[in-house]
Amino acid sequence: MSVQSIQNSVTEVLEEVISWRRHLHQNPELSFQEEKTAQFVYEKLHSFKGLIISRPTKTSVMARLIGKQPGKVLAIRADMDALPIQEENLLDFTSINPGVMHACGHDGHTAMLLGSAKILTGMQEQIKGEVRFLFQHGEELFPGGAQEMVDVGVMDGVDLVIGCHLWANLEVGKIGIVYGPMMASPDTFDITIEGKGGHGAMPHQTIDSIAIGAQVVTNLQHIVSRKINPLDSVVVSVTQFSAGTTHNVIPGSAKIVGTVRNLNPELRSKVPKIMEQIVKGITDAHGANYNFAYDYGYRPVINDSQITKTIEDTVKDVLGQEAISMEPPTMGGEDFSAFQTKAPGAFFYVGARNEEKGIIYPHHHPRFSIDEDSLKNGVNIFVNATFNLLNKNLIK
Repeated sequence: MSVQSIQNSVTEVLEEVISWRRHLHQNPELSFQEEKTAQFVYEKLHSFKGLIISRPTKTSVMARLIGKQPGKVLAIRADMDALPIQEENLLDFTSINPGVMHACGHDGHTAMLLGSAKILTGMQEQIKGEVRFLFQHGEELFPGGAQEMVDVGVMDGVDLVIGCHLWANLEVGKIGIVYGPMMASPDTFDITIEGKGGHGAMPHQTIDSIAIGAQVVTNLQHIVSRKINPLDSVVVSVTQFSAGTTHNVIPGSAKIVGTVRNLNPELRSKVPKIMEQIVKGITDAHGANYNFAYDYGYRPVINDSQITKTIEDTVKDVLGQEAISMEPPTMGGEDFSAFQTKAPGAFFYVGARNEEKGIIYPHHHPRFSIDEDSLKNGVNIFVNATFNLLNKNLIK
């Protein structure tokens, strides 16, 4: 298929894509609760021709488009869940569900994949292999919907997988490309310091959990650059410190909670060992006890170089060299990585920011929005990349 013929098809479905996105934005649902969203997607897919549609889990949808010629299997993923945020935008399609908002662009991801599915069903004769459309639930809430879909077999037989994220940090018209590590593993930790409480006027009779906890917090910051090479991408952040109930009582316990972000799978198992060594050393020195819990979150997203190169070449062909923005890795997490455990894949950004229109707010902000021109770009790349990845046999 030519770039121009695909562009014409994108133009024909664009109005629908925008309307789908607005419907989804107005009717958001939280992670693992996307029942109406999944039903909406299911019904739209049924209105297209040539798809084999299923419901892998309660709130996810999969559609298979089998081309008329043999070839590989490409999966394309979009997430569908919203966030527990009260929307502050004043739009004709502002969320009608109190305290729930599409504040990360997942409404746009779903609409773009629906548009891509509609276009590709009309091009079934020209497709070599199979395109598998994965509409995923629960990206925002660990353990994530991606792993659940993988566990029930949606990736069985898949040769390669792609996905994208509408990106508030990138101007509309730009496509962000990242080779290799792209997004981090968002792990969490929970530390409890068990000391001995007492009167604030007589601290010598206590084992001060706050003073000990403060030392723990300070020393955790020594991990990066003192225990780990500063050139390695690791972040250790304490985000909660809770202890005590009043001004004149030294509490018997203190709780420390935070996150560790990592782009290197080999370092991932090393960090918690260093953390516990620090906690143990400090608590032992002061006669306190501790409890250390470390939970592994999503795996890091690491892009396959060959698939990423195909995406980059597709952007050049479709939008021009000037549309390409080579982006650095981010320490944010994404459970797209679960699909990459079953097949090589690539994730990319679709610019959605427009300062002239006041579309400037970051992801997870109550005034987050997207420039809807970005939807056209996302569909264009998805459809063109499908033919480049399957029909040109660029992936061996």
